[in-house]
Amino acid sequence: MVEDIVTGLSRSKSLFVIARQSTFTYKGKAIDIRQVGRELGVRYVLEGSVRKSGDRVRISGQLIEATTGAHLWADRFDSQLKDIFDLQDQVTSSVIGALFPQLERAEIERAKRKPTENLQAYDYYLRALSSFYQFTREQNVEALRLIRLAVEIDPGLAVAYALGAYCYLQRKIFGWTIDADQELNDTRWLATRAIELDRDDPTVLVRAGQAISAVLYEMDEGVALVVRAHELDPNLAVARITIGWEHIRSGNIEAALKQFLAGGRLSPMDPFLFLMQTGIAFAHFLTDRYEDGSSWAKLAVLDRPNYLNAQFILAACHAMSGKVQEARLIGARLMVARPALRVSTLVPKLARFYRAEHLEKITRACRNMGLPP
Repeated sequence: MVEDIVTGLSRSKSLFVIARQSTFTYKGKAIDIRQVGRELGVRYVLEGSVRKSGDRVRISGQLIEATTGAHLWADRFDSQLKDIFDLQDQVTSSVIGALFPQLERAEIERAKRKPTENLQAYDYYLRALSSFYQFTREQNVEALRLIRLAVEIDPGLAVAYALGAYCYLQRKIFGWTIDADQELNDTRWLATRAIELDRDDPTVLVRAGQAISAVLYEMDEGVALVVRAHELDPNLAVARITIGWEHIRSGNIEAALKQFLAGGRLSPMDPFLFLMQTGIAFAHFLTDRYEDGSSWAKLAVLDRPNYLNAQFILAACHAMSGKVQEARLIGARLMVARPALRVSTLVPKLARFYRAEHLEKITRACRNMGLPP
C-alpha cells in the first residue's frame, strides 16, 4: 500500500516525494515527526496503520506538517478483506484524492505567511491559486495579476500559464467576461504555452484542456488533453468533470454520471465539487430523474450560489417535474443576473454540447421556467 501511495503522489511534479526505501527505515519505531522532517528534508509526513480482524481491515492515515507537528488531515478506511488488490486500489485512490487538496491549501497558507518582498515565482503562483479559489470577479482579476508576476520571474513555469487559461475559463462559466475576443486570444496563448512547456504534468494538461474545450469550443483537442491527464494521474478528480461532459455530449449519460460521482468520491472536499454536483444534476435531468436532479442541483447552489448553471438546472428540473412556480422564481432570478438571456440565444450555444433530443427537452424546460423567447 505504501508503494502505491508513494507512486501516486510522485505523479505530481509539484511534490517532492521520498522513496519507499527511505521511509521504511522508520517502520515500527517511535519517532518524532519533526525529526523525520529534518532527516528526510520534507515539509509534510503522511503516517498511518493497517489493522486486521477476521475478514475486515481498517487503514488509518494522517497528514502532519513536519515543522510544527500540526495535523492537516486524517481519515480511516474500513473494508472486507475479499480482494486485497481491490482494497489497495481503493485506499490509494481515497488517500491521494483527499491528500492533494490538503497539501495545496497548506502550501497556499505557507506562501501567505512569507513577506511579500521575498516571494519567488512559485509563491506568486500559489497566491494566484488562492485568489482563483475565492470564485469572485475581483479575485479572478487578482489571480491573473499574480500569474503575470510569476511568469515574469520564471517564464518556464508551465502551471502558471495553465492557471492563467483556467482564470479565463472561470470568467466564462461565471459570466465575468469583459472583452470576449481578447480573452479568447489570451486563453489560446496561455494554454498553448503551458502545453509547450510541459506535456507530461497532469495539472497543466487538465487546466489547459478544459480551457481549450470550454472557452475556445475546440472540444476534441481539449478533451484529448484531459484524457491524457487522466491517464497520467487517474486520481485527478477534476479531470473527470470534462470526461463526464464528453460522455453527455456523446449521449452516454450513465457513463457521465459514473465519472461525476467518481470525481466526488476521489475528492469530497474539492473546490470544484459544485461542478461535479451540477454535472450529476444534468445527467439526472436528461434521464427524467428530476427529483434526483433537483437534490444535486440544490447542493451545487448551496456550495456556490453565484454559479448560475447550477441554478439553471435546478429550475429546469422543477420545470419538468411540475413545480412550475418554483421554476419561474428561479428563472426570474436568472433574468436579473443575465438580462440578455433568451431561449433563442441560449439554445444555439447549448447545441455544441447536447444531442437533438436532449436539446429539445432543455428548450421545453426554458419555456416552462418563463425565459423569454
